[in-house]
Amino acid sequence: MAPVSGACKEVVESVPNIAYYDVGTTKSESSPKATKSSVTVGFIGKQGVYEHLECPSCKNMMYPPILQCPNGHTLCFNCKIRVHNCCPSCRYDLGNIRCLALEKFAESLELPCKYQSLGCHDIFPYYSKLKHEQHCRFRPYSCPYSGSDCSVTGDIPTLIAHLKDDHKVDMHYGCTFNHRYMKSNPHEVENATWMLTVFNCFGKHFCLHFEAFQIGMAPVYMAFLRFMGDDSEAKKFGYSLEVGANGRKLIWQGIPRSIRDSHRKVRDSQDGLIIQRNLALFFSGGDRLELKLRVTGRIWKEE
Repeated sequence: MAPVSGACKEVVESVPNIAYYDVGTTKSESSPKATKSSVTVGFIGKQGVYEHLECPSCKNMMYPPILQCPNGHTLCFNCKIRVHNCCPSCRYDLGNIRCLALEKFAESLELPCKYQSLGCHDIFPYYSKLKHEQHCRFRPYSCPYSGSDCSVTGDIPTLIAHLKDDHKVDMHYGCTFNHRYMKSNPHEVENATWMLTVFNCFGKHFCLHFEAFQIGMAPVYMAFLRFMGDDSEAKKFGYSLEVGANGRKLIWQGIPRSIRDSHRKVRDSQDGLIIQRNLALFFSGGDRLELKLRVTGRIWKEE
């Protein structure tokens, strides 16, 4: 019987300390195929599985320790503090009662990857599924545009269309490039991002970034290339960047980084062509009051 008031009813109990479960380390993890003791979703219905294993508070799938109140309502451990130790269903005190039956039931399940519609057709034990999905090669990519905090995700064709239609980025065909980056007041700008350029080369897509920021107290410009695909594919390509004038030049050669790594991560790792501002203005010529930096480069496929 649920209490009339909104306060939690206190339940006195003696329960051993909760043991934390390391997701993805069950004995069945090493084999994604079904075993005789496992229960596949097809036999019990996908909706029924999610209904029992979905936390009623945060709506995420629950993993051990799965808690339950004295009336049997379940809750994930992360939500216990969020609901102030009160069951959101009946307002009884949660305590530290574990729903071992539901944990055991979950351990026997095998479910498809949530990216099944994107091409992943593997089946995984329930406690291995989450770990797999964090690294699944079919998981959506994040938008590589660095000029704003864009939340769009999707496969590569979807992102190409999004970059072209929504961000109006420059699209180029070919494996060589020659770009000029300009800024009328370079001494007044410490952080800036120029328009992203996308290249269609060898049937793949590459993103050329150019940004101004600071390393410590030193203002710099940085150009780098990212590959629209996974890191394993990115390593099949190489690229070079070059800036120069007045008989001097700087050359960078490297491997494009996958867009799985955010542009901020790549930038902060300084994995690209870095030009100090004074040198960039020297390459720009004139009175050094305006940035006119020409960056050339090429992309090739490693043998």
